[in-house]
Amino acid sequence: MKRMLKFSFSALLVILIVSGCNTKNGEEGIFKYKDSYVGDASAVGNSASQLRGADHYKGFELKTSEEPYGIILNYDWSDSELNYKKTAIYNATFLFALIKNVDWITFDFNNQEYKITRENLQAWYGENLRDLENENETEKLAQKYLEDESKINQLFN
Repeated sequence: MKRMLKFSFSALLVILIVSGCNTKNGEEGIFKYKDSYVGDASAVGNSASQLRGADHYKGFELKTSEEPYGIILNYDWSDSELNYKKTAIYNATFLFALIKNVDWITFDFNNQEYKITRENLQAWYGENLRDLENENETEKLAQKYLEDESKINQLFN
């Protein structure tokens, strides 16, 4: 009985060690879609459904017939209390960090539309969004800039 218990414990320990070493495939959250492409509808849809305003998210369109490639995200914003501009910046930050070849994203909030390009957002931040490696790092960057209302307005002017 004692030998069986030792064997079971050893087997469990080996399984835990092996599964702990496999970090990339077991990655949870939105960054499991890191390095996806704008043509991957599943990755785009799953990513968008995890971002701000997800309760109001109604779908997307992929613009992949010619470069520059883009995404249109549609929201029913009629009963949302979230800020349009802050939501667009926050969500664009994540999508540009995750999706390799997306050049622009249009956010359609019913009667309000915002288009953000990768080039403009990266210039606004002063860094390459493709270099962001995890959700925490991306969140910190976005939050830092979203606290400054004049900085936000600067992006859209």
